[in-house]
Amino acid sequence: MSVAGLEGMDGQQVLDEVQRGGRFVVFPYTLSIVVLTFSRHSKVHFIRAGEGTFGKAFPYLMLSLLFGWWGFPFGLIYTPISLFQSLSGGKDITREVMAQATG
Repeated sequence: MSVAGLEGMDGQQVLDEVQRGGRFVVFPYTLSIVVLTFSRHSKVHFIRAGEGTFGKAFPYLMLSLLFGWWGFPFGLIYTPISLFQSLSGGKDITREVMAQATG
C-alpha cells in the first residue's frame, strides 16, 4: 500500500508518531456525469501529530465542488457528504492500516 507522507520514516518512527496522535486518513470525493455518480477516496495520507489536513484535502474538495453536483440525484446527496468529511479532516483509517501493518 502506498501512503503519502511516510517518506524517510521507518516503522518505529511511524509507530511513535501514531502514539503521539499521528493518523492515516483518506479524503472522499465525488464525481458525476449526468446520471452517473462516483463516490471515491483519495490514496492514504499520513498526517503527523499537530499537522493540518486542509492542504492535503484541497484537491479532493475542488474535484467535488466542480464535478460532484452534476449527477442526479446522487451527486446532490454524495457531494455535501464528501465535502463535510474532507473539511472535517478526512476519514481516519489508522486502525485498519495499523492492523494490516502488524498483521
